[in-house]
Amino acid sequence: MDESDYSGTLFTESELKARVKELGAQITEDYKGKEPFVICVLKGASVFYADLIREINLPIEIDFIAIASYGNSSVSSGEVKLVKDINKPLVGRDVILVEDIVDSGRSFTYMKELLGARHPASLKFCACFDKPSRRKVPFEADYIGFEVPDEFLVGYGLDYDQKYRNLKDVKILAPHVYMK
Repeated sequence: MDESDYSGTLFTESELKARVKELGAQITEDYKGKEPFVICVLKGASVFYADLIREINLPIEIDFIAIASYGNSSVSSGEVKLVKDINKPLVGRDVILVEDIVDSGRSFTYMKELLGARHPASLKFCACFDKPSRRKVPFEADYIGFEVPDEFLVGYGLDYDQKYRNLKDVKILAPHVYMK
């Protein structure tokens, strides 16, 4: 990872931590007296998810789900498929699905249908980043960390071709990297 791979830093580690703390406090307040089932969408949300669940001051249960819509491309294929399902039933549970970014809206819409059909008591969506300029399907998450511009972002779990996820900051990937 070379600095020439980036055209700038969008969010620093400290900005990310501060916003995640605020989101955790909001979820704690909204779910007071409940035990939410918090599901992470792998792989992109894993870094955000780990930080977020430590900021939720409630008893929670966790699980992981994986979907695919990008493959090795920089653009969504438009098709979403389930790669790994959760291990427990959702009937009567208060569920929060945690994703890295709302882009086209297709992934969240797919997850809403998939998980909603399992009859949870409630189903809410949390995304670290929201890129409304790329929406193909109307969708709004219940909890959003940051609204972001239409740039290719990496770091804090976001990747390009499975690289850059481990960056502590969120950076804008330079076009020469992904326009090969």
